[in-house]
Amino acid sequence: MSHDGRRLLYTHERAAFLLRARSDLAALAAEHQAELASLRAEVDELREVLLLVTTTLRQQAEADVAALRRRLETMRARIEPRDPAKPLH
Repeated sequence: MSHDGRRLLYTHERAAFLLRARSDLAALAAEHQAELASLRAEVDELREVLLLVTTTLRQQAEADVAALRRRLETMRARIEPRDPAKPLH
């Protein structure tokens, strides 16, 4: 079939279908971009929470180690014999 001497590549229906498909794909891409932005924000929030938890646990572990060292020194001082002639400090 030709139109003004040129071959017709797309009918009006086919062209309308392609335009609708392009529009649908653009809407779907916008939805995906919005969902991706939401997920990235959630991941950022989770990273902040993880950093806070990690920092808190590290500080607690350091405090626990310090307390255990003090306790160990106290126990060592109790079990080691002391020279009475030697000053305490």
